[in-house]
Amino acid sequence: MNIERINDIINATPNLSTALGMEFISTPEDDTCMARMRVDERNRQPFGFLSGGASLALAENVAGVGSSSLCPGCACVGIEVSGSHVKAVIEGDTVTAYAKLVHKGTTLHVWNVEIRNTADEVISSVRVTNYVVKTK
Repeated sequence: MNIERINDIINATPNLSTALGMEFISTPEDDTCMARMRVDERNRQPFGFLSGGASLALAENVAGVGSSSLCPGCACVGIEVSGSHVKAVIEGDTVTAYAKLVHKGTTLHVWNVEIRNTADEVISSVRVTNYVVKTK
């Protein structure tokens, strides 16, 4: 999935994605997208581990980028995010979110997102539902 158009929009103004250090990546498949985020002072707990909230934000944002890429001229907003965190990630590591489209309807998209550390271990498994709204 080519997300360059969406990347330009994301990087045009300060927002949650840029504040947490997310980097979105195009993929060769039309139903997948990816994002990376280095674990640092912007997205860690006081104990030095990646915040679960930051992981969920990464998953919701990568799914949103995917839905937005599939639906030009629409606003795609997360309406449900549910995740399980199964492994801690320490500051200094980088996590990668792999999003796979499960359902592409007219108004709803459902994504499965796996977040992995640099050792390729799953650290979070997240399901995201996006609502697709046509903009004027």
